[in-house]
Amino acid sequence: MKTKISARKFLSKYMIYLAFVALLIVFSLTLRNVGNGFLDMGNVWNIIRQTALIAILGVGMTYALGAGQIDLSVGSVVGLTSLVTAWTVQAAGLIPGVLAGLAVGAVVGALNGALIAWVKIPPFIATLGTQILFAGVSRTVSGLKSVPITNMTFNFVFGGGDFGGVPVLLLWMVVIVVVGQLFLRKRPFGRQVISVGGNPKAALYSGVRVKLTIFKVMLLSGVLASLAGILWAGRFGGGRYSLGEAEETSAIAATVLGGTSINGGKASVLFHKIRGGRLRRCRHARHDQQRARHVWSGCLSADGRPRPHHPRRRCLHRQRGEGRLSGRSLCWISLESAIQTST
Repeated sequence: MKTKISARKFLSKYMIYLAFVALLIVFSLTLRNVGNGFLDMGNVWNIIRQTALIAILGVGMTYALGAGQIDLSVGSVVGLTSLVTAWTVQAAGLIPGVLAGLAVGAVVGALNGALIAWVKIPPFIATLGTQILFAGVSRTVSGLKSVPITNMTFNFVFGGGDFGGVPVLLLWMVVIVVVGQLFLRKRPFGRQVISVGGNPKAALYSGVRVKLTIFKVMLLSGVLASLAGILWAGRFGGGRYSLGEAEETSAIAATVLGGTSINGGKASVLFHKIRGGRLRRCRHARHDQQRARHVWSGCLSADGRPRPHHPRRRCLHRQRGEGRLSGRSLCWISLESAIQTST
């Protein structure tokens, strides 16, 4: 069966890619007499190296925006990570340096997640505060000076080298983007992220741990920002407080242009958009509707755990012998659908 796509729908769906091709043609024509031309392979590889780092930040930002959050601290995490990595590599070697750098992002991401999920500070305010805080820490501890990295293995593997003529940064980007898309599309965590961003209350009644999911996406954003900081340090052969400065705006712009909604509930790492907030047919749809009824009736708690002392013991979790809905069987239930099935 053939499906007709109107020109308007085609343009709205693929406008960003058409605009990219148009800009490529414009720059190729206008800059053909500048140096070796815009399409000179040296220039192309430099553009790829820079955009690869933004893409890695964008993967973490995709999860954050998809869950209805935002992370403004990624730029300062990049700078602080580059400094910590440079000091640790010089003092203890490659592996401790990488682990120390990733730990920076994990600490900042965990702090952001805790402030947003449990202290209930709005994500814009929480991450803006940590951005200012850790940007100041980077400037203070470095004394506004760069920290060189003389470990050539580190510089080659983490951003400065080429493998078979292909920049290592491009390989890092491909791995992170592919893994990010697979988790978003195929794994329960990705579905939970979109459900939280689309309708957090409906996700809660569907058995999703909303606060824990928010914590996880902020932690993931921080870790990917620290990975980008490590790659930045490897590319430039050292750490500096100004690395990654204001790159959070580039990451947000790239994420939104790539198809992720800034309001949450819709996300895309590559081409396929994942949406939430509506009831879809699947083999477990009846199970999910029954679950919504039991949650609303009080037989299950809001996070999906059974209430053993509730008078209605003979309910779904007793029959199936399980305490909560598995992520694999999660179907999107809007709040309205949950209310309808509970009445």
